[in-house]
Amino acid sequence: MPDFDGVRIGFAITGSFCTFATAFRAAEQLRDAGAELIPIMSYNAAQLDTRFGAAADQIARFEEICGRSVIRTIPDAEPIGPKNMTDVMVVAPCTGNTIAKLAHSITDTPVTMAVKSHLRGARPVVLAVSTNDALSGSAKNLGMLLNTRHYFAVPFRQDAPEAKPASLVADFSRLSEAISASMCGIQLQPVLA
Repeated sequence: MPDFDGVRIGFAITGSFCTFATAFRAAEQLRDAGAELIPIMSYNAAQLDTRFGAAADQIARFEEICGRSVIRTIPDAEPIGPKNMTDVMVVAPCTGNTIAKLAHSITDTPVTMAVKSHLRGARPVVLAVSTNDALSGSAKNLGMLLNTRHYFAVPFRQDAPEAKPASLVADFSRLSEAISASMCGIQLQPVLA
C-alpha cells in the first residue's frame, strides 16, 4: 500500500449497491495509509434502501470510516474545487449512469458536481467501474473517459462473463496503486485485469 499521508482524497460512491462493502474496505485502507477522506454520495447511493442495506446505515458506515459528514447535495459539492479541498477524486463504485454523465459533462448529482469542481484544478479523477452494461451501452462513454485528460481507471475485469457478458467491475485491490499512478499522470496498466 502506498503512503498517502496528508493526501486529500475525495471518495465518491454511486449506486452500484452490491459494491458498497468493497468500497468501504478500500476507503478504510486509504484512511489507514494516512489519506484524509472526503466522503461524497450520489442521490441514489444516499437515499435508496436496497437488499444490500438501508441508506441510513450506509451513510453512517461511510461517515464512521471518513470521520466527517458525507457530502450529499450539489451545493455542498460545488466548493470542492474553489476551496482546493482535494488532491485526487475517486469514484468507487462508478456506475454506467455516472460514467455517461461524466463523459457528457452532465452535472446533476453531488458526485458529478464534485468531479466537475475538482477538475477545475486539473487534478486526477480515478474511476472504479462497476456496471452491468460496460461492454454494451456504456462502452462508448467509458471509452471517451479513458481518452480524456485527467481521468484514470482502476484496472477492471469481467465479473461474470457467462451470466453477464457485458458487465465489468474494477479490481478494488488495485485502487491504491491506481490512485498513486494517477497522481503522477500515469494510467495503471494493464487496464484489463
